Amino acid sequence: MADEEFNLTDLNPNAPTEDGMTEDFQATDVPDRPRSAADLEAVYDIPVQVSAVLGKAHMQVNQLLKLGRGAVVELDRKVGEAIDIYVNNRLVARGEVVVVEDRLGVTMTEIIKSERN
Repeated sequence: MADEEFNLTDLNPNAPTEDGMTEDFQATDVPDRPRSAADLEAVYDIPVQVSAVLGKAHMQVNQLLKLGRGAVVELDRKVGEAIDIYVNNRLVARGEVVVVEDRLGVTMTEIIKSERN
């Protein structure tokens, strides 16, 4: 049997095993356990895009074309209001703008719980 060739498409997770029993492979069979840092080690080096959005504005194309140097675009946020922090276009946190030496940074003030958790 070890020399026998097969394709993954030939596998049926609900087919009887050699002892005649069937195994039902469903996500509910996986025990719930807390995730640890060791579980995530395989993905540590995968790059992600982090964006901090100060606010948004909606306008028509003709308004956009009239913008020039010195134009001010009013955003939908107030001064001091938390900004949105996205990882790969998914909202994950909110925070406050801070200055770090001569650069802008964000202090996270709220972590957004994922609906999938």
